[in-house]
Amino acid sequence: MSKSGVDQDLIRQLAALLKETDLSEIEVETEQVRLRVARQVGGSFVSVAAPSHAPAAASAAAPAATVSDAAHPGALTSPMVGTTYLAAEPGAAPFVTVGAKVSVGQTVLIIEAMKTMNHIPATKSGTVVKILVEDGQPVEFGEPLIIVE
Repeated sequence: MSKSGVDQDLIRQLAALLKETDLSEIEVETEQVRLRVARQVGGSFVSVAAPSHAPAAASAAAPAATVSDAAHPGALTSPMVGTTYLAAEPGAAPFVTVGAKVSVGQTVLIIEAMKTMNHIPATKSGTVVKILVEDGQPVEFGEPLIIVE
């Protein structure tokens, strides 16, 4: 590892993996560092977050509810990076609303990733108690989307 705590060989390996698999980004997290490598049309860029033991400015500003929502046993988290859509098309009724009953496998929203519309199913049956994203909102992998109890 370099003095900054970032392994340059790891960055090169991740960049090569992106090119090889035609992915647009990849993220790796350890106890010491969070590393995200993303490709753009003209090349690659790297984003390194602060060490996990030192609070980052962005995480300090985030509301505490986000942390508890992510840890909630009924949290449905994003399986990918993309843009959320709460309805099948603009102007259509949303797939679910707060208070709606859902069953396992039922589509609760769509995440667009790389121009592909991915239907995201409920992972448990129950009642939607919180919708944590807005229509058209970008989301990260692992970000809580909906709470079902």
